[in-house]
Amino acid sequence: MKTILRNFFSVLRRFKAASVLNVLGLSIAFVAFMLIMMQVNYDYTFDCSHRNADAIFRVDIVHGSKGSQAIICRPFARAFTESSPHIKGGCLLSAWVGSPFFYVEQNGQRTGYRENAWEVTPGLLDVIHFDMLEGTAQALDEPGSVILPESMAKKIFGNETAVGKQLIAPNVEMNAQIIKGVYKDFPRNSALQNVIYVAMNPKENYDNWGNWNYFFFVRLDDPANRENVLDNFKSNFNAKEVFGNEFEWGGEESFDLRLTSLPDVHFLNNVDFDSMPKASRQTLLVLFSIAFVIIIIAGINFTNFSTALTPMRIKSINTQKVLGSSDRMLRGSLLVEAVGVSTFAYLLSLLFLYVVPKTPVASLVDADISFGAQSMIIAGTAVIAVIVGVLAGLYPSYYVTSFPPALVLKGSFGLSLAGRRMRSVLVGIQFVASFILIIGSLFMYLQNRYMQNAPLGYDKEEMIIVHLNNKINKDRDAFTNQLKSFSGVEDVTYSQFLLSSQDQYMGWGRDYNGKNINFQCLPVSSSFLKVMGIEVKEGRDFRPEDDQKETGCYIFNEKAKAQLELKLNEQIDGDEIIGFIPDIKFASFRQEVTPMAFYLWGKYQWGQEGNYYNAAYVKFKAGSDLRAGMEHVRESLKKFDSEYPFVVRFYDEVLQHTYEKELKIGSLITLFSLVAIFISIVGVFGLVVFESEYKRKEIAVRKVLGSTTGEVLYMFNVSYFWILLICFVLGAPVAWYGVHRWLENFAYRTPMYWWVLPLAFLAIGMITFLTVTYQNWHVANENPVKNIKSE
Repeated sequence: MKTILRNFFSVLRRFKAASVLNVLGLSIAFVAFMLIMMQVNYDYTFDCSHRNADAIFRVDIVHGSKGSQAIICRPFARAFTESSPHIKGGCLLSAWVGSPFFYVEQNGQRTGYRENAWEVTPGLLDVIHFDMLEGTAQALDEPGSVILPESMAKKIFGNETAVGKQLIAPNVEMNAQIIKGVYKDFPRNSALQNVIYVAMNPKENYDNWGNWNYFFFVRLDDPANRENVLDNFKSNFNAKEVFGNEFEWGGEESFDLRLTSLPDVHFLNNVDFDSMPKASRQTLLVLFSIAFVIIIIAGINFTNFSTALTPMRIKSINTQKVLGSSDRMLRGSLLVEAVGVSTFAYLLSLLFLYVVPKTPVASLVDADISFGAQSMIIAGTAVIAVIVGVLAGLYPSYYVTSFPPALVLKGSFGLSLAGRRMRSVLVGIQFVASFILIIGSLFMYLQNRYMQNAPLGYDKEEMIIVHLNNKINKDRDAFTNQLKSFSGVEDVTYSQFLLSSQDQYMGWGRDYNGKNINFQCLPVSSSFLKVMGIEVKEGRDFRPEDDQKETGCYIFNEKAKAQLELKLNEQIDGDEIIGFIPDIKFASFRQEVTPMAFYLWGKYQWGQEGNYYNAAYVKFKAGSDLRAGMEHVRESLKKFDSEYPFVVRFYDEVLQHTYEKELKIGSLITLFSLVAIFISIVGVFGLVVFESEYKRKEIAVRKVLGSTTGEVLYMFNVSYFWILLICFVLGAPVAWYGVHRWLENFAYRTPMYWWVLPLAFLAIGMITFLTVTYQNWHVANENPVKNIKSE
């Protein structure tokens, strides 16, 4: 055993670079595997931590082939909750999470905070289990009550009790809310966020069948009763009385119901007005596959490395056999050695994992990557490390001990036809995986770039976005003049929603010529289209005098004109259609362009005089100093409200946030694809090191016979070229099919560019060429006489 280890370490000293890279590649593979599995586990266990999660369902509306929606009206939800004894609780949550600003007064001092808040009905605590640290399950029964997560309570009140204290908010969203409870924080992978839960006004839209603006969840006594509950409701609910005599459950012009369990909501895509966190099972499968591909590639490297050592260790091993060591003992020693190296690489990976939270890589993973939170995955990877060591050492240990001692004296075994064929196959597997990953990563990059840079139909350049509050809205003209005092500001306009920041916007159902039409509505100020560079193709733009009219006016897109059969100058519930615009990309690229309208309120908004907008668009002149402009905007806001924490950002940041999930997943897959490619190249580097050692005499003879250095390098590179070409032919169709299926998740997607395939081949080919050339250059330039003598 001592002789074997001594010989092993002498080989490692001789091939330091190959040995270090092999261990480094294996350790990077382990840390990549752990990070990917943490993300996969995060999504696959989403909402599973809730008590009775499988018995909690969201009720969605299904419009047949037209899709589905996640929002329901309040009286419909009440009728459903009361329809069956199998329903143990029902609750409503507002479809949008707000971010109110509020004050807390302590010891005569007032401190301001801006935190997310979610309006809900008291039944939420009957449907979802909240671990109440202060207060009871009836904490939201009274209007004006709120409950806080433990983390927020400690942030605001420290170690003092929070119950009974007030959150004083000088705006319409919250006003003097009383804290009635504190709950234990939900884990990160929960749709129920750690926010302020506010008791909804019990009178809000209580009997309003026209306001569909709530998520609706129910808890059943048994998940198996789901179909029974649905059938019972549809049989006994008088839908024709509410929705008209033409209504039929599941009919072409009506709708049906769907109950989706809480954990499955996370994977439910293409649902209108569904703002809950999402993941794609398809993407998770890709990540899961990449994790094991990385481990397999690293294992192949390890196996090749161990096999390549055979010619340099075989004499020592056979000497041990002659001296009486059994094959079983020698194989066991070699296996222990392989497991030891794999275990060392695993321990090194733990060091890398410890460092990861301090690097930008941590921002790509949603999961908590601390050791305490991921003990099962870390322990499981330790087991995999041992298995990799056993599997990677199994074949070399049997191979190196399989030769009769007498045969060893006849020459080198490393370059036998069978040995070379086996290593070529193993390297080929690595290259196939590398081609699939690099092609997939390139298309993900192209799709993300397309979503961020494709023409939207409006001008977003030199634009700063400001989120407003009541104070600014009440003095909007003065705020506009203050902004325009900066010479670089070209104009300012306002809207209720940010363009391209959501999948869907406010949906309106209105009467038009005796039929009901539905469209998405975005209220704006009169200058909005002019400032955003949106052309009116038919009719006219909004005018400042429209703000003073008793009624509002619409400008629809062409999709609405064609689909809803709209005509210029006609009215919708008293509001005039004054124009039509092209089909701009007003929502995200995940959704197709649907009927929409920009709407000018006129003198009244929801019956109240005056208009309220959530966002200001500050347009700067071309060539202006945008950083100075940003500072001017911030200073202007402070003059109107010095305490409110305004959100000010460039328009590009809006798009960045819209596609945050896609960008993170794309970056994650790209990163680990590069890791896989790196490990593959490490394998190639290791093999080239040993092949160049084995072929020293052949190279020397060729040099003596007149071969140039270029011809020697060509000899090495051409063999890898054919391996690359065969692997590309095998891997490219698989990658092309996978990318095609992935792009189906987007309504608007980048073209399937043919040039991505040769680019991928060129990239991996160049890396391989440089690796092979670099390693063999010094061997090809050595004195051939020296190598012939040493042989």
